[in-house]
Amino acid sequence: MIVSNRPPTETSVLSSAKIAHAQETHGPIFGLNLRGETTRLHEVGSLKSVYVPARDGVRLALDVTRPVGDLDNTKRDTILVMTCYWRGKNGEPSNKYADLFVPHGYAVVVGDVRGTGASFGEWPGHRTHDEILDFSDVLDWIAAQPWSTGNVVGYGLSYTANSATWMASLGNPALKGVVTRFVDYSIYEDIDFPGGVRNVTQLQWDSQLKNLNHNVFSKNTGESQPSQGIRPVGGEAELAAALHDHERVPSRPPLQQSMDKDEYFGLDSSGFDWSPQTAADRISRSGVPIQNWGGWFDSVSAEGSIRQFLLQSNPMAVIIGPWNHGASVATDPLRPAGEEIVPSLAAQEASWIRFADACFAGEAVGEQGKILHYYTLGESAWKSTRSWPIPATRQRLYMASGSLLSPSVDKTGFDTLQVDPELGDVISNRWETNGGALESMDQVEYGDRREFDAVRLAYTSEPLTRELEVTGHPVIQLDVTSTREDGAFFVYLEAVRPDGVSCYLTEGNLRARHRKVWTDSPLSMLGPQHSYLKKDAKPLTPGESAILTFTLQPISALVPTGYRLRVVLAGSVKGTFANVPDDGPPPFLTFHHADCYIDLPIIDR
Repeated sequence: MIVSNRPPTETSVLSSAKIAHAQETHGPIFGLNLRGETTRLHEVGSLKSVYVPARDGVRLALDVTRPVGDLDNTKRDTILVMTCYWRGKNGEPSNKYADLFVPHGYAVVVGDVRGTGASFGEWPGHRTHDEILDFSDVLDWIAAQPWSTGNVVGYGLSYTANSATWMASLGNPALKGVVTRFVDYSIYEDIDFPGGVRNVTQLQWDSQLKNLNHNVFSKNTGESQPSQGIRPVGGEAELAAALHDHERVPSRPPLQQSMDKDEYFGLDSSGFDWSPQTAADRISRSGVPIQNWGGWFDSVSAEGSIRQFLLQSNPMAVIIGPWNHGASVATDPLRPAGEEIVPSLAAQEASWIRFADACFAGEAVGEQGKILHYYTLGESAWKSTRSWPIPATRQRLYMASGSLLSPSVDKTGFDTLQVDPELGDVISNRWETNGGALESMDQVEYGDRREFDAVRLAYTSEPLTRELEVTGHPVIQLDVTSTREDGAFFVYLEAVRPDGVSCYLTEGNLRARHRKVWTDSPLSMLGPQHSYLKKDAKPLTPGESAILTFTLQPISALVPTGYRLRVVLAGSVKGTFANVPDDGPPPFLTFHHADCYIDLPIIDR
């Protein structure tokens, strides 16, 4: 709907004022549907549970649902979802995926990945080689069914989106496209160790999955919830046998906050390293069309979506909005509270259906190139580009004495910070939506960031004399001296309203030992990159200054005239990230202003 036909360096814009007109226009396949719903023409038929053997004999539990009235040989295109969160509960007549897609005329297959739910086998953690190869076995099975056209589109949110992305790496001819939402594109950088710092919210996720694999439903709060249990295939004896298989999972060493990336990958004995990013070339060779959704306020899904956009050559539409994990809630801190933000979930659903229809018709595979749609905070506008990063002018602002964020360098000033490992942050943050308590997936709410001023360093600019669009990856540089050999450094970018309320925009973090810049990274166009490998580790020397340079999470925001920009520094975020170091006295930090600054990607308006 808003695909740009301009040169690659330009960006098209759809503001709220243009939405009504755009709503009446049927755009290209890779356009973004901002309003409207699709028509549901079919009733959801009865669900059938079956076991399908993988190539090694492990039996995988699948649910098959088709429209009411279908005969055994009524041909349907199929939506496939592979999950580790139970394909369904015992006694429930359907599942959420069937309820979503069957009314639009699809058959829907939902499967428990091996070692989970009612499937047999072992599930030691994120993707194993066998789990990924299972997807091809399931695709082959679907294509051979009398009710199947032989055409499948993979779909998923979060873990199931990772599954759908991995499907595209297998080269199976039945797969015609994937719709993925909030993919964990690199498990190390995006989820477990962002910036090289252990994300402790994943401990809750690990606990939840362990409970699920033992047929206990848990909300990650440590309390088991009343539940009828996993939907069996056949009788209870078969389910008991599958659960007994789950017990055979070898004990996996706990992920410690000290892990380097190569040590982390050494835990997995398979030939895969859990992350779709490492399969970028294989996915590209498949040519499978992709529609991928990410959120500015969901862990690293926006950053991961951009990496996918850059590293893969598939026909692709990437959509990044102001969303939490799953896009159930949209938030724009620079707009009035309660203002409508499009597209709604119903309009998003219409985009998934239109894209799937195009994949089944063979139209999406012929779409030329890639496009990225993104929402600009404050402007309430959707924009589209064929290239990233958007051409921008870098504006440098220095941290200066008097808590100022200044265009002029402060050559002699400095500030000190005693890290307190007991200090945390808001609970409902971008990390909790992807791995933390399930209740917090419903929102990402930072409130007034001034509540943390007493325990952090904050630097605030003069009021803006004109509106300022920041789109891309802000880059931070810190010149720091520490009393310890390591540390975790957290940076927040905020916009301060004229009434003084400080609104969260984005953040970034880096563990000091990983500060060496990876100059050969294929993603250097986004800003300084880091390998996180043990061979590149550079511990701090206590008492000697060191330079840390790293990118913040990407953002697009139009900061209004009269607002101020603010940069906040912290050395710990209890409850979200592990403390670094995790023993001994906490670091005492000195920041030297002459080489402490933020570079903002400013779009010429």
